Amino acid sequence: MIDALANAYPWLKALHIISLIAWMVAMLYLPRLFVYHATAPVGGELSETLKIMERRLSLAIMAPAMVATLLFGILMFLANPGLFSQGWMHAKLTLLLGMFVMHGLFARWRRAFAEDRNIHGDKFYRMMNEVPTVLLIGIVILAVVKPF
Repeated sequence: MIDALANAYPWLKALHIISLIAWMVAMLYLPRLFVYHATAPVGGELSETLKIMERRLSLAIMAPAMVATLLFGILMFLANPGLFSQGWMHAKLTLLLGMFVMHGLFARWRRAFAEDRNIHGDKFYRMMNEVPTVLLIGIVILAVVKPF
């Protein structure tokens, strides 16, 4: 099985990148929706529309893409166990942990909006919108440049 995975490594890597792109699209767009939602009147038409958009984005794109990214990443490790011994990979996985934390926070904040109990303002969500971008920049640099 390991040989089959090793032979499929370029495909696993491609699927990993595709999944990551889908996950990041959602991770960058969802907090932008939160910015608009934070200024929308509770119970209003805009608020209710944003609830639907946030739920669909989160459950139909963001969560499945995260799972696919993780799955293909694990399969890449199985195909090439030497990856785990490299320092840049440890740093990348640390930043990835930050991305998982952000994913969980976004899910929590989406549920708060869905239940009309948001406590944060639009400026907070504008700042949070930048966190996945910073993490993504670090992850890509580490994966491509492999500085250590």
